Amino acid sequence: MRTKATELVGIDLPIFAFSHCRDVVAAVTNAGGMGVLGAVAHSPEQLAIDLDWIEEQVKAKPYGVDLLVPEKYAGADEGGLTPSQLTDLLPEEHKAYVDDILERYDVPPMPEGLEVRRGIGGMRIDPKSMAPLLDVLFDHRPSLVASALGPPPPHFLERAHSHDIPVAALAGNLDHARRHAEAGADMIVAQGTEAGGHTGLVATMVLVPEVVDAVAPLPVLAAGGIARGRQLAAGLALGADGVWCGSVWLTTDEAETPPSVKSKFLAAGSADTVRSRSMTGKPARMLRTAWTDEWENPEGPGPLPMPMQPILIGPALQRLARVADTEGSGGQQLVTYFVGQVVGAMNTVKPTRRVVLEMVEEFIDAVDRLDTLVQSD
Repeated sequence: MRTKATELVGIDLPIFAFSHCRDVVAAVTNAGGMGVLGAVAHSPEQLAIDLDWIEEQVKAKPYGVDLLVPEKYAGADEGGLTPSQLTDLLPEEHKAYVDDILERYDVPPMPEGLEVRRGIGGMRIDPKSMAPLLDVLFDHRPSLVASALGPPPPHFLERAHSHDIPVAALAGNLDHARRHAEAGADMIVAQGTEAGGHTGLVATMVLVPEVVDAVAPLPVLAAGGIARGRQLAAGLALGADGVWCGSVWLTTDEAETPPSVKSKFLAAGSADTVRSRSMTGKPARMLRTAWTDEWENPEGPGPLPMPMQPILIGPALQRLARVADTEGSGGQQLVTYFVGQVVGAMNTVKPTRRVVLEMVEEFIDAVDRLDTLVQSD
């Protein structure tokens, strides 16, 4: 399958797989698509380990890396505050609200001696903590880097292009896509509201053709609600040059999704997600649970902006994750994770390679079906 996207990065299948799990990344790349490692929660040391491992597994085949550097965040005017400085800014009302949630759901405290971390899994979203990750990234050989939130900054574009690495940027609406193109992005990911994680309000079916027309001749990937071959065919029919998938890999054999979360995904329907600021401070689609409901409570203080909300809730998430696998526990009720509306189709655990091959097979069937609908004279 040849499209502008496959030719840009040198792959056989127009399937780009976002995952925080290096095993998924390598498996998709080895199946002919492109695995893209979500590295926002990596330390520089762990990123180096994972990229070394991926490069060993894929043997020079193309892979990508996704980072998250928002344009605006608390402390931006000062060039980025340290975690300890940000912690000092947390309102007492919000700290008390988190404590109240944990108490009402009977989530036990962390055992003495265990490290308590601020943030979500070490998430890095400010220039000070992102710089070492960039150093590691450009010491390796990715074939694509992606900016997941906001236009790619000039220094990021310049550094990537100096290494002959194209830059993709995710867009949730038409204005975002235009700004990314004007900034110098090489490929636009048009992500509909169905997608998991940070997402806007426009549906994929509407957004993709708008973006395709607006940023031509740049290649565009369709994202949001794509997990099967028919959806791949739909994305290409809308004018996209490939698809960007994230949620579908969360229930694969290789995925590092915690068992408590994976079981929820397997049982969930397409109506069981919600856009919530409760995890990152920016609207992100995730599984609706008691946690998201608590942060929608009109009597509560509401989530803080990024990166304050992750710093606020990091210790709480550690506590509930420790008991989330206990049936009937408060941790099990509260635990959630980012996932798109396509979770309703994620009802079996499969190897990553099989997911890719089934997607291709269904795509071929979908195209064959469309061919039968065209009457020739």
